[in-house]
Amino acid sequence: MSRKQIFIIHLLFWIYVFYPDFIVFVLIKEYKFEFPDQLFSYLIFFSVFYLFYLVVFPRLRQIKNKVYTVLIGLGAVFIIGIFRIIIWYFLDTYVSHKTLTFPFYTSWELVNEFRSTLVLGIYTVLMRLAIDWYVIQKQKAELITQNQASELALLRSQVNPHFLFNTLNNIYSLVYKKAEEAPEAVMKLSSIMRYMLYDATTDKVLLEKEIEYLQSFIELQKLRLRHKDYIELLIEGNADGRYIAPMLLIPFVENAFKHGDKSGTRPGIWIRLTIESSRIVFEVKNRIRKINNASIDKIGGIGLNNIRRRLELLYPQKHSLEIIPEDTMFSIKLILENQ
Repeated sequence: MSRKQIFIIHLLFWIYVFYPDFIVFVLIKEYKFEFPDQLFSYLIFFSVFYLFYLVVFPRLRQIKNKVYTVLIGLGAVFIIGIFRIIIWYFLDTYVSHKTLTFPFYTSWELVNEFRSTLVLGIYTVLMRLAIDWYVIQKQKAELITQNQASELALLRSQVNPHFLFNTLNNIYSLVYKKAEEAPEAVMKLSSIMRYMLYDATTDKVLLEKEIEYLQSFIELQKLRLRHKDYIELLIEGNADGRYIAPMLLIPFVENAFKHGDKSGTRPGIWIRLTIESSRIVFEVKNRIRKINNASIDKIGGIGLNNIRRRLELLYPQKHSLEIIPEDTMFSIKLILENQ
């Protein structure tokens, strides 16, 4: 909370405190403002408040035992109450020149002094607690934001090397075989690297860029395939002006290539991206090879937990992810709301 905001809170508090007196003395004119007694009353009230606010309350917060905190707080109220009585006696005797005889305060007046001191102390504690609570909550929010940014950076650092490693392996295979597709593969790799190094470093990218990256990845994978119709890609809707977190879709596609059955009926992978007015729906299905499927719970080499965590950080309460492993088919359905 800024100093300006704290100042405004204090100003509103003093307006709340002195507004009734303003009504009585200025507007209604029911009572006459007695100078200097009334002015001294305000100054003492003001001084006691900030004595509690700046001195007593910070000391009380350092005490861990709640019983001691209450007892010491009441002791502070008693001492400050005595202080107020002494100040009033001094002002009445030497400033207002009143003739006082002992006892100069009745029992009712003494009780009233301590009661008003206690009420003022409670006001002070409540205001200080409210301001401190706001400051702490703001600091916690900033810390959470920093931690989330660090965590997302870590997740992204886990993703990028994995894609690069697989892509280089693909190109190596083509070069080793002296395939004519090798130059095209290098161009696809260049497109992918450009996206990863420049576009994917931001929090959001244009959906069009993500789609281009997805298509480049798929085309690069197709160069390794014997059957070009092994994968079916369908994109529906208008992506103009829409944004998405970078590299959010590719792990599911990469997983489909990694675990898909390339020897069975074609197509073996279905990818469908539907862009609606208020959401994006991304679906991937692939046939499963007849092997131990224990590794299928690893998506893109970084794990389902990391994918889910990234979605929780980037799209809290605005996404749903369904993962359906079956005997011969593995499918996912990701929905991003309000995109």
